[in-house]
Amino acid sequence: MARPSSADTRATILRAARARFAADGYERATIRAIAADAAIDPAMVMRYYGSKDRLFAAAAEFDLRLPRLGAPPHGAALVRHFLAVWEGGDTFVALLRAAASHQAARERLHAIFEEQLVAAAGRLAPDRPRERAGLIATQMLGLALTRYVLALEPVASMPADDVVAWIGPAIDRYLTGS
Repeated sequence: MARPSSADTRATILRAARARFAADGYERATIRAIAADAAIDPAMVMRYYGSKDRLFAAAAEFDLRLPRLGAPPHGAALVRHFLAVWEGGDTFVALLRAAASHQAARERLHAIFEEQLVAAAGRLAPDRPRERAGLIATQMLGLALTRYVLALEPVASMPADDVVAWIGPAIDRYLTGS
């Protein structure tokens, strides 16, 4: 049996770390538990990442991959996109959980906001892009917290089309309102 490559080992560690940080949050996740999930020795995690903070930083790399949007309304497309991103992996949920109590996670979330959401809002509505992006973030982060972290019903099990129908118009208001 061939030994896994360095890239394979790194990828395995990151998958395990994302899942563990998403499930336990930054504070409760341990290098030992992540290593166990990855079926490797904890020393290997430290060899590749050096510390829990550096592992978290690597695991929290996140690109919203915001779509290019055509003619308005944009809210439904943005909500649908965010739902797909959140349901496509644990990275964002891990980052959201950790941001509440860990400075590095909070800083990463702020960077994503500045680099990706403000830029997208500015392309769609050039006046007051930070305010517009901030209001969009209240809806999208609140939705993520409610649906994926707290699992509050009925939102946690609401069909995606219903979520889009309810929240899409609010996003449109934030993008186009005066």
